[in-house]
Amino acid sequence: MDKIIRIGTRSSELALWQANTVAEQLAHFGHKTEIVKIDSLGDIVLDKPLYELGITGVFTKNLDVALLNEEIDIAVHSSKDVPTKLPEGIVQAAYLKRGDFNDVLVIKEDENFFTKNSALIATGSLRRKAQWLYRYPHHKITGLRGNVITRLQKLQDNDWDGAIFATAGLKRLKLLPEKEKHIKLDWMIPAPAQGAVMIVALEKNEELIEICKEINHEETATCVKIERDFLQTLEGGCTAPIGALAMIFEDEIKFKGALFSPDGKHKMEFYKEVAVNNATDLGKFGANYILERGGKKLMREVNDIEKSTLIYSTKSLSHDQTAILNSKIGVTSSDFITIRNNRLKPVIVKKPIKNVLFTSQNAVEALLNNFSPMELDFENIYCVGRRTKRLIEKRIGKVKHVESYGEKLANFLVDNLEEKEITFFCGNIRRDELPTKLTENNIKVNEVECYQTQLTPRKIEEKFKAILFYSPSGIESYLKENKTNDIVAFCIGETTASEAKKHFKNVKVSKLSTVESVLNSVNEYFNETIKES
Repeated sequence: MDKIIRIGTRSSELALWQANTVAEQLAHFGHKTEIVKIDSLGDIVLDKPLYELGITGVFTKNLDVALLNEEIDIAVHSSKDVPTKLPEGIVQAAYLKRGDFNDVLVIKEDENFFTKNSALIATGSLRRKAQWLYRYPHHKITGLRGNVITRLQKLQDNDWDGAIFATAGLKRLKLLPEKEKHIKLDWMIPAPAQGAVMIVALEKNEELIEICKEINHEETATCVKIERDFLQTLEGGCTAPIGALAMIFEDEIKFKGALFSPDGKHKMEFYKEVAVNNATDLGKFGANYILERGGKKLMREVNDIEKSTLIYSTKSLSHDQTAILNSKIGVTSSDFITIRNNRLKPVIVKKPIKNVLFTSQNAVEALLNNFSPMELDFENIYCVGRRTKRLIEKRIGKVKHVESYGEKLANFLVDNLEEKEITFFCGNIRRDELPTKLTENNIKVNEVECYQTQLTPRKIEEKFKAILFYSPSGIESYLKENKTNDIVAFCIGETTASEAKKHFKNVKVSKLSTVESVLNSVNEYFNETIKES
């Protein structure tokens, strides 16, 4: 293939390691490549809504959309993060040779805590938590989120005895501590496909799929399929602590799969050795073996424990985000809005602009989708939200002033804006309070609509005790198909909460304007209910 193969990846260090490894292996066979970082949905133009295409996982969603839009040719994923059912039109193209599949305990001080009555171990994985408590029931588990570097730093900053990581990630980033500071957990059954790197492509791109086969590692592909079959058959849509590992020794496959209760008190395990050519349905067979011998009852218990309190998020949540929630809180999530960037004329930023205003990250990303930072000559930048501020200062320049919500920023601008004119980069759906307040106080507002917010409403069941909102548009979308009833509305900030109070009797506002803060407020609110259940 003469064409340069565009390799899509997220921009984390580990994701880039994976993508660059794929690039190196393709180069070995004479193929030219380029790395394309995809961290936002960009300009979505699809024939069907994301959920109808099977695109639901936050880890893979952005890359799937970019692939379907043909902005990239292949996407590279950590296989354990990929849903067992791939989106419509996307297929597995290859696996790299699997890395170390084991988990590892990184120790804070030394191993002496094993001799004590209790210990505090950090992990954000339900599987790791369940297996650790099964082996060490007198220990306590605390949550751990973030990328690998962040989690290692948190271990140093907190009073924990150790934290559990995937060995492959630490090795690939050259962050595995010295021998005295880590313990290989060879007794812990890894997550299905842990340590494996998956390459996906469009099903219709047959030539590219053939090229990917040149770097495909057959043994890894065989083993990972068995593990993912086990997961898909056993899970049935319910999040549960599941481990699976298949290994090939000469002409024989050894497979072990297990299901645990979240509290680590119960375990069901399957083990079998078969000839490689007889292993086609080994994963499904193992899952059904467990289900027929008490696994269904355990899965129901897992479901009851996980979902004794049910909530619904109007924005898709990542694995790390759902791990924030108490294990007895079950969450379903999907996107009630999608964003499409507009194409902007160069004349908009041709001249320097004295004052500019942003009220969302979407507006910042939409602007940068049209222009490079070098083209943006802004003297004074004002914005709403700390995360918007961080994005602006990372990509464009210094923010002169930030407020937590629009009304407060409007008041500040009325009192402090010297030149009574400001350019407002916004979406098609916005609240009128801020520009209206500015206009009423003789400040000229030049609005630039740089993205479109598209409502994607859907009907949800009445079993949920709370609904999580992240924007007034999300509330509007929700109300198109659902009633408010007595459900609790958790909101990301005052602007969203103000809209929610028009429709809901019980509205809770997060302390910070972050998804994580919303989830923490859910934990706090339902804390007593969970204790009683």
